[in-house]
Amino acid sequence: MEQFPQQAQVDEEVREQDRFLPVANIARIMKRVLPPNEKIAKDAKEAMQECVSEFICFVTSEASDRCQTEKRKTINGDDLVWAMGTLGFDDYVGPLKLYLAKYRQAAKGDKGVAEKRGLDEDRDRSRSPPRGRPSLDHFDVAAASDDN
Repeated sequence: MEQFPQQAQVDEEVREQDRFLPVANIARIMKRVLPPNEKIAKDAKEAMQECVSEFICFVTSEASDRCQTEKRKTINGDDLVWAMGTLGFDDYVGPLKLYLAKYRQAAKGDKGVAEKRGLDEDRDRSRSPPRGRPSLDHFDVAAASDDN
């Protein structure tokens, strides 16, 4: 089936937009560091959206290359930390390693609690809503980098 040029252009725009994180999520993160009455212009949000999305692709691509070299199919947190160091973001490697360790500890703790209670997965799922990833919102990367 042949597409009209206008339809192809719309499809291309959708595909391009699919590679960006939602602007609402970006704006929410940006607002966290601003005073309560501060506003962010639409073009600033969109520029940040594009930059953040490109940065994620950049780091992920480097981590993916490492996995392919090592004949692995899954990128893990260590691969991303390695990629950050390889790409010259050395100042972030220490805090990211610490964050990753705390994240894994929290995830392990959540798993251990369920096992300790003796609940099997089917019964646990039927009684409670699915749990997300452990939250480390309280973890302060800036403070962690001061410790190193």
